[in-house]
Amino acid sequence: MKPIAIFRHFHTEGPGYFATFLDRHSIPWRLVRIDAGEAVPSGIDGFSGLVFMGGPMSVNDPLPWVAQSCELIRAAVAADLPVLGHCLGGQLIAKALGGTITKNPLKEIGWGPVRVLDNDAARNWFGGMAGFETFHWHGETFSIPPGAVRLLESDHCANQAYALGKAFGMQCHVEMTEEMIRQWCKDGAGEIAAANSPAVQSPEAMQAGMRSKVAALNAVADGIYTRWIAGLPRD
Repeated sequence: MKPIAIFRHFHTEGPGYFATFLDRHSIPWRLVRIDAGEAVPSGIDGFSGLVFMGGPMSVNDPLPWVAQSCELIRAAVAADLPVLGHCLGGQLIAKALGGTITKNPLKEIGWGPVRVLDNDAARNWFGGMAGFETFHWHGETFSIPPGAVRLLESDHCANQAYALGKAFGMQCHVEMTEEMIRQWCKDGAGEIAAANSPAVQSPEAMQAGMRSKVAALNAVADGIYTRWIAGLPRD
């Protein structure tokens, strides 16, 4: 089986629990360290799927890898290869597929609930789940790309996930581990302190009861990732 390409855009925003999930299922993967200057692959032939992680930058920034990644995403979608995006990654896929990225009404940082919408695509991805608590860290949001279906929403962000064929994009972070949350709280202390938003939690609030919250989020991620890998080519 060809490996999954996982694109890391910032050194502390790696694959997290997604890597644990892939290893458990004996699915090969390769980390593409965009943050370390690695080039975006020139084509999709060597991969069974593409996964894009988060990052503090905007996909509207004039970064050369943004356009290159969008081109790769469009090639994967055209070839019916699964594509998955977390936060910035979800925005990147949305941009590649014709969506727009704009400032969210409120900055959203910390734990918060999302609701599963009442449509067939949402039931296909989330079963009978009505909603779940997930982790957020974003100031921008994507529009739903043409032809895609909106799957999740929150009180502070209307577009939390969408699907288009084998492409699945999220605004929220289901890949979190306890260590990632601790590191982000440390690195993002200034951003948290400067935020004037009722949707931003303190580092103490984010880390309170973290073990059980992360375990519950990992269980949700298992369902999403299991559904996503079902579309991978196995040759």
